[in-house]
Amino acid sequence: MLLKDQVAVVYGGGGAIGGAIARQFAREGALVHLAGRTREKLDVVAREIARSGGSARVAVLDALDSAAVTEHARAVKKESGALDIAVNAVGLLHVQGKPLLELSAEEFEVPNVG
Repeated sequence: MLLKDQVAVVYGGGGAIGGAIARQFAREGALVHLAGRTREKLDVVAREIARSGGSARVAVLDALDSAAVTEHARAVKKESGALDIAVNAVGLLHVQGKPLLELSAEEFEVPNVG
């Protein structure tokens, strides 16, 4: 188990990519904290992880709210004793078609909603 005794947070953990990452982290032994805006989606992933013998916790928050993320990270560390891995798998709808080299840093970090 590559991640035995590691604590991971997956922001966007209820989505397709975040959920897949979370499931794999759990298979590799990590305690996984799933964070996102939709409890139902997070709960589905948490149940799947538990059925497979892993451990997952769920928190509802907006990963684009830096204060909420900071508060959550502190809570994870307090509850679990560490925070070893953090993944941002938050999906955003955005305008596509602009070449990568023409994107500003801000557009790359948080694409414009279209």
